[in-house]
Amino acid sequence: MIVKMNKYAYLVYHKEYDSFLERLRSLGVVHVKNASDSIAEPAIIQELTTKEKRAKTQIAFLESLLPDDIASKPEAPKQDYELIISQIETLREKSAKVQSAIASLEKEREAFTVWGDFSYDTIAKIRQSGYITSFYTCQKSHFDNEWLSKNNAFVINEVQSNVYFLTLTPIGFPVAVDADQVKLPSRDYNHICSEIDAAGREKAEIDATLLEIARTYTAPLKKYKTEIENQIAWSQTVAKTSSEAGDKLMLLEGWIPNDKTAEMAAALEKEGYYCQPLDITDDDVIPIKLKNNRFTRLFEPITQLYSLPNYAEFDPTPLFAPFFMLFFGLCFGDGGYGLLLIAVALIMKNKVSVSMRPILTLLLYFGAATLVIGILTGSFFGVSLIEIKALASIKNYFLTSQNLMIISLVIGFVHVIYGKFVAAMKIKIQRGFKYSLSAFAWIFLILSGACILALPMMTQIVLPKPLEYFLYGVAGISAAIALLYNTPGKNVFLNFGSGLWATYNTVSGLVGDVLSYIRLYAIGLTGALLGGVFNSMAIDMTASISPFIRWLPMLLILLVGHALNIGLSLISSLVHPLRLIYVEYYKNSEFEGGGLDYKPFRKL
Repeated sequence: MIVKMNKYAYLVYHKEYDSFLERLRSLGVVHVKNASDSIAEPAIIQELTTKEKRAKTQIAFLESLLPDDIASKPEAPKQDYELIISQIETLREKSAKVQSAIASLEKEREAFTVWGDFSYDTIAKIRQSGYITSFYTCQKSHFDNEWLSKNNAFVINEVQSNVYFLTLTPIGFPVAVDADQVKLPSRDYNHICSEIDAAGREKAEIDATLLEIARTYTAPLKKYKTEIENQIAWSQTVAKTSSEAGDKLMLLEGWIPNDKTAEMAAALEKEGYYCQPLDITDDDVIPIKLKNNRFTRLFEPITQLYSLPNYAEFDPTPLFAPFFMLFFGLCFGDGGYGLLLIAVALIMKNKVSVSMRPILTLLLYFGAATLVIGILTGSFFGVSLIEIKALASIKNYFLTSQNLMIISLVIGFVHVIYGKFVAAMKIKIQRGFKYSLSAFAWIFLILSGACILALPMMTQIVLPKPLEYFLYGVAGISAAIALLYNTPGKNVFLNFGSGLWATYNTVSGLVGDVLSYIRLYAIGLTGALLGGVFNSMAIDMTASISPFIRWLPMLLILLVGHALNIGLSLISSLVHPLRLIYVEYYKNSEFEGGGLDYKPFRKL
C-alpha cells in the first residue's frame, strides 16, 4: 500500500538553521519539498555531483580489479582523495594508450608472419650493392613461373590460396609483375617484438600500481563517496529553503510518513524548533513510500522498474504479485526446472549479500510456482509424465495442452476484468460513486455476457431459465448505464455517442487483451517441448556408441541442452509476465504512475 504522508513547514532563525538541519538529518524521516522559487541547481551541487560521479566510476573500476581472494584494506592513511581519483584516471588513460599501442604493434608483427624473420639491415646492404627488393602477394592460380627467371622472384611462403614472394632486381630495372605489392612496416620483426615486450612491461607496471591502489583505497574511497553524497543532500536541502523576514527566518517544507509524524514533531518541539502541519493541495507532488507484507515486498522492484504510482492511486504491487508468480510458473512450465530454481535459491541465499537475498527469495517463490505448474502439466526435465506407464492410473489428472490453452485464456479474462474492477474502484475513490457507475456497469455487462454466451460454449453448461433471465436483466441494465450515464451531468445524446465509442474500444480491446494471455500456454509448451527434444537428441545421437562410454556424451548433450533451455525459459518467463502486467493489466486498471520516490533527508 501507499503510506499516508503529512505536509509540514519548519520556520527557523537563520543562526540556528545549521543546527536544525543537523537535527532534522539525524531524524531521517523528512522528504524535503522544493522551494517555489528554486529554479536552477546551485554550482556547488553541480560540482559535488561531478565529484560523486567520478568517485563512483573509479570505485567500480577498482572493485573489478580485486579478485575474490584479495580484499581491500579497511584502513589507509588519510589522503587527498581527489588526487587519488585523478591518479587513477591518469593511469587508466595511460594503460589504454599502451594497450592500443600493443595492439597496433601486434598487427605489424602479424604482417611479418608470412615473410619470416629478417632484418632491414640486410635489405639496406642489398640496396647499397645496387639491387632493390620488392614484396608481392597474389593467388596461386595467378602466379606466373616466368617471374622466377625474368624478375628474379623468390617464393617466401604459401598460405592457403595465396603466394607471398619477393623480387631482387637492379635499381631502375622495370619489374613486370601482375601482383599486389605489399608495404611492410618501417621496423623489422625483432624491433617490433622488442617494442611489444617493453610495452607489455609498462602495462604490467601500470596494472600492478592500479591493483595496489585498489587494495589500499577502495574502502576509503567508498567512505569519501558517501561523504560527498551527504554533502549533496545537505546542499540540496539548503537550496530548497526559502528566506523570510529579510533573510532572518528560514522556511522549509517537507513530507513525513503518517506513522513518523508524532515522533518527529515531539523531537523538534522539545528542542525549541517550530513546525506546523500544512494542508495538502491538488498541486502538491506527494512522495511515494510503499509498505507491503513480506511476500508482496519482494515484487516492489517490479513496480519501480516501470513507475511508482501517484499518491491518488492504489499501490499495484499487492494487486499483481500473485498473478506475476502464476504467469512465471506457466511460462517456465517444467517441474524439474522449478525444482532446480528452488535448489539454487536455497543454496545461494546464505552465500550472497543481504541486498541480494530478496531476489533469491523471489526466485524461490517462482521455482515453487513452476514446480506446481510443471507437475500439473506432467513435464519434468522435458520428460512427459503422462507417457510413464507407472503413472498410467493418474494420467487423466494431468493438464493437456488444450486444457492449458483454455486455462490461459480464462486467466487472461479474469485478469483483464480484475484490472477493470481496480480502475472502477479508483474512479469511485477519486471522483465519487456516480462517476464510477459506468465502469462498474461494463464489468457486470461483460461478466453476464460471458455467463450467457461463453460459459455454455466452453463447458456445455445449460443455465436454468430463471438464472438466464436474471443475467439478461443485469446485462440490459448495465448496458443502459454504460451507454446513457457514462459521463454524469452531460446531455443524454452526448452520453450515448460516448457510450458507442466506448463500446467499440471495450469490445475490441477486451478480445485483443485476452488473446495476449495465450502466450502463457505457448511459451510454457515450447519450453517443455524443447526439453523433450534435448532428451531425444541425447538418446538418438549416442545410440551407436558403446554403453560403457555412452553416458558421457549423453550427459554433455543433456547438460548443454537443458542449460540453454533454462536460460531461454528464464528470459521468457520474466519478459512476458512483465508485458502482461505493464500493458494489459496497467491499461485496464488505468494505471497513471509518475510517482515521486520518497527520499528522506538523512545521513548515509
